Amino acid sequence: MRIAIDARKLRDFGIGTYIRNILIELSRLDRETEYVVLCRPDDVGSGDVLGRNFRMVPETAPAYSVGEQFRIPLSLARERVRLVHEPHYVLPPLVQCRSVVTIHDCIHLMFPQYLPSRLAYVYAKGSMWTASKKANKILTVSEASKRDILRFFDVPPEKVVVAYNAIDERFLSPANDERSNLVKQRYQLDHPFVLYVGNIKPHKNIERLIDAFGRARSQCPDDLKLIIIGDEISKYPALRQSVHKHKLDKHVRFLGFQPMETLATFYRLARAFVFPSLYEGFGLPPLEAMACGAPVVTSNVSSLPEVAGGAALLVDPYETDSIANGIVQAVNDETLRADLIARGRNRARSFSWTQSVRRIHQIYMEVAG
Repeated sequence: MRIAIDARKLRDFGIGTYIRNILIELSRLDRETEYVVLCRPDDVGSGDVLGRNFRMVPETAPAYSVGEQFRIPLSLARERVRLVHEPHYVLPPLVQCRSVVTIHDCIHLMFPQYLPSRLAYVYAKGSMWTASKKANKILTVSEASKRDILRFFDVPPEKVVVAYNAIDERFLSPANDERSNLVKQRYQLDHPFVLYVGNIKPHKNIERLIDAFGRARSQCPDDLKLIIIGDEISKYPALRQSVHKHKLDKHVRFLGFQPMETLATFYRLARAFVFPSLYEGFGLPPLEAMACGAPVVTSNVSSLPEVAGGAALLVDPYETDSIANGIVQAVNDETLRADLIARGRNRARSFSWTQSVRRIHQIYMEVAG
């Protein structure tokens, strides 16, 4: 039997993590099925770490393009696959084989104002509608996302299957003192700090986080800083404007993308991790922070309470004072901090890519017949 997995977004921040872990776990779990991995030409070499039953096939059709609507079905027909897994919400209508699609969240439908244009909204809504109707099974990453999918699309509940995300195992590794010292020196971390990690799109609520941090500083150590790790800061000048507005230029630092080992060190060194997102299909960063022993403050909306599982301090992301109070408690209350750290480590270990991919593999086998 031959199964195709669309891995063109292998290098993306969130979707890429999802695809990488599916491929890695499938290579451990299934050495019999033949897997065809559609990927960008410069990712063909990444298949060397997978089993002999994985074949990387270059595909140049850009994501979210008219071209992919025709070229992906042609590639699948040429490879004679029985089943395709589209790990994002685009499933071209011309695909003839059986199919599984992952819809991670419904953010484009819930916050259309954050899309670049009306056309982008129409494309996203049309693609998700087509995928939800055409796919034999829909995978999603939380019960909250499943509820959203059922709300927006008229599909039977049994068609939507939840397979949770999980963190990279390296976040569970013990701290490395040598690396910690190197990171401290390189980034001049001679002060306590609260940390945010993730992309910096508007629904991540970082402007409100900056305001809340400014309010919290009066009740926290004078040298407390806010470190924001996220890429494409130049696309959102309003964030730097917010820092200037609240006179926090000396107290807020923006850092770009960081490799995983460095990121884990930041989590371990943080006084608290704050993630006041307005919406998440799953939300990996809070779980990564928990695994590394950082007390977590996160939102009481969407999937975040489900993922946190009682191991984080929940705040109202629409109320700046609520976020500020959460920061103050997580930074100052030693009893609460110790409790959050202990519960957080246990919660992070309860999610497993091995367990999730076994469920995904089971769905492949059921759909493929």
